[in-house]
Amino acid sequence: MAAERAEPKLATGGPTTDADGRMVVVTPTYAPDLELFADLHESVLQCFPEDVRHLVIVNEGDIHLFRRFEGSRCVIVGVRDVLPGSVVPLPFSKLWLNLRHPVPPLRGWILQQLVKLAIGEQLDERVIVLADSDLVFIRPVTVETFTPGGRVRLYRLDHGIDESLTRHVRWHAVSHELVGLPAPPPPPLPDYVSSLNTWDRDVVRRMIRRVEDLAGRRWLERVGKELHFSEWTLYGVYADQCEGAKGVTLTSESLCHSVWGTDPLTVDGAAAELASVGPDDVAYMIGSKTRTPLSVRREAHARIFTS
Repeated sequence: MAAERAEPKLATGGPTTDADGRMVVVTPTYAPDLELFADLHESVLQCFPEDVRHLVIVNEGDIHLFRRFEGSRCVIVGVRDVLPGSVVPLPFSKLWLNLRHPVPPLRGWILQQLVKLAIGEQLDERVIVLADSDLVFIRPVTVETFTPGGRVRLYRLDHGIDESLTRHVRWHAVSHELVGLPAPPPPPLPDYVSSLNTWDRDVVRRMIRRVEDLAGRRWLERVGKELHFSEWTLYGVYADQCEGAKGVTLTSESLCHSVWGTDPLTVDGAAAELASVGPDDVAYMIGSKTRTPLSVRREAHARIFTS
């Protein structure tokens, strides 16, 4: 099903063959994470090859704040550059509407996931590195970092989901339904959710076609009606279980040291976390929900990585 409008900002203008091995870093973000994003973007410039661009998707009202990063290696686009014209913001709220399927309205969490799927379908680059604003790269990477054996990495932690992770269990059930698989067995289930994820553009396209073929309508309308959904779980279930992991390289290593939770870190606490970054990790993530001050993050980073 064709998109409703052309998306020239997303294309590189080059060939789209798998052999070229091109990759892109994709970050959906918003104004409150502006300075977190600044640190992420600086790390992308330092750690990725010079031919890798950073594609950043923000709400139209935030575009002017992110223009300072725009250049040959950074492209800033609005949400409405990515999604069909039928998806519009609901005035005086944080909700969006898909005019083709207005009920339920799209919450910000769901909209961000739809944006990632839409990007995954539209990009020229085959290797897509998805990095949120609260992540920082710390070591040089190449396309081979994310494509061992020539296939894009898929994070899968076997038995990673138990009965206590009720949302994750629900994400599995929804994903199975979207791609036409029987309902998942009771936990434990594999976990495909990581703070640093990589997608193969071609796998994303095949997944989207499957969702549309089964639903008999655009993928956006089918997925957008879900109230509980994980793009990572959908991609993982499809690539792993529908395609038998033939197009990906399964790994239980995320390549990213992650700090979750809701309690702010002190400088000493953050430095202790960063000191435990593994030798194979290429990034760390201190979750924005920890509410750790930017000054704390930067001081801890300087203490561990520049001292």
